[in-house]
Amino acid sequence: MATILPHTAQRVRHLEDVLLATLGRWGYQEIIPPTFEYLDVLQTGLEPDLIEKCYKFSDRTTGRILLLRPDVTAQIARIVAMGMVGSQMPLRLCYRTTVFRYEPEHAGREREIFQVGAELIGTDTVAADAEMIALTGECLQQLGLQDFKISLGHVGFFKALLAKSGLSAEGQKRAEQAAARKDLPRLEEILHDEHVSGAQARALLETPGLYGKKEVLARGRTLAGRDPDLRNPLDRLTEVYALLSTSDLKDRLLLDLGEFRGFEYYDGLVFEVFAKGLGYEIGGGGRYNHLIGRFGRDLPSTGFAFDVDRLFQTMERVDGEPVRSDVHCLICSVCDQQARAFEVARILRQGGFRVVLGHVAGTRPQALRLILDECARLGAQMTVLVGRDGIPSDKVVVIAGTPNAQQRTVTIKDLSNLLRH
Repeated sequence: MATILPHTAQRVRHLEDVLLATLGRWGYQEIIPPTFEYLDVLQTGLEPDLIEKCYKFSDRTTGRILLLRPDVTAQIARIVAMGMVGSQMPLRLCYRTTVFRYEPEHAGREREIFQVGAELIGTDTVAADAEMIALTGECLQQLGLQDFKISLGHVGFFKALLAKSGLSAEGQKRAEQAAARKDLPRLEEILHDEHVSGAQARALLETPGLYGKKEVLARGRTLAGRDPDLRNPLDRLTEVYALLSTSDLKDRLLLDLGEFRGFEYYDGLVFEVFAKGLGYEIGGGGRYNHLIGRFGRDLPSTGFAFDVDRLFQTMERVDGEPVRSDVHCLICSVCDQQARAFEVARILRQGGFRVVLGHVAGTRPQALRLILDECARLGAQMTVLVGRDGIPSDKVVVIAGTPNAQQRTVTIKDLSNLLRH
């Protein structure tokens, strides 16, 4: 679990703020879920493999087992089902939070994962699926990221092929995992072990490689024939792709009929986001029409989440102005006037300025040099000296730049105006 130091923390918070502001403009309201849940409540929405990766501990009051949240979507499903079902639908919720999952050492994955995401709950339409993907793209563009791709798929197509193959339930699960990793040798081995051959085996082995543009849909329809269980997912995917192709995302869209998100609750259109220079997805999501029903009644839903750490790594590769601290001024007291410096800082902060109180006092050249060095380190616009000899109590000395820069005496009111301009 990483420690995020001040400079990086500032950049990460800026990234999160841009994402949440974008989600807010699309009508999504922030929700803050609890850090841990009772296992016997949340496990309804979690797969056994994920439960195995949870950090668990005992509630000292009741003895019940608690777990640190391993997945936000399941948690929001629980919250909606148990407390928001009477709300007017659809619900648009967003969040920034962390999830905790055990990963072996050297697995290349943190055990505390920072996420920003959104959920659209209570509607099952082509427009809702397209909204999630368009919103994902808008978030990235607002961050200044232009070189990215969004891979679209529908889990229903490959799952329908698996269901018709004669594979056992365990074999279907292992085949899904192999297809999600694009591990065709492993998939072929599973099919061979369970005696799946002929056209069914060929279709299952071909599907994970169906990746590209509209030609993918054409080939999918050839494999589907007249089977409605195979054609219906393709129809939905075709409609969403056509709708998004009218937007500025059209050149960033790819189709992948072997797309899986790695969570069993996805049962419709799914997508992943990839950025140039990073070998794994920076986010993704999809439709989960039956997850909330595990906690109550079914509510069709879709959502997505960004992995903030991976997104941060991507943004580090993007040329642009670094995020600055925007310190407006450094205030230092001279002649033992700390109380006055505190008062000036309070007045300026009430006016919306970011102010840092310095700890170097005095008017000698050496002290002044240290003060101005501190001002430069902070990236502050100016240095303000409070309590200088011969200066009235309602005025301060302002210095911008180097020790040779011109010094001015201004009132507190004039200082506020000076900072605004």
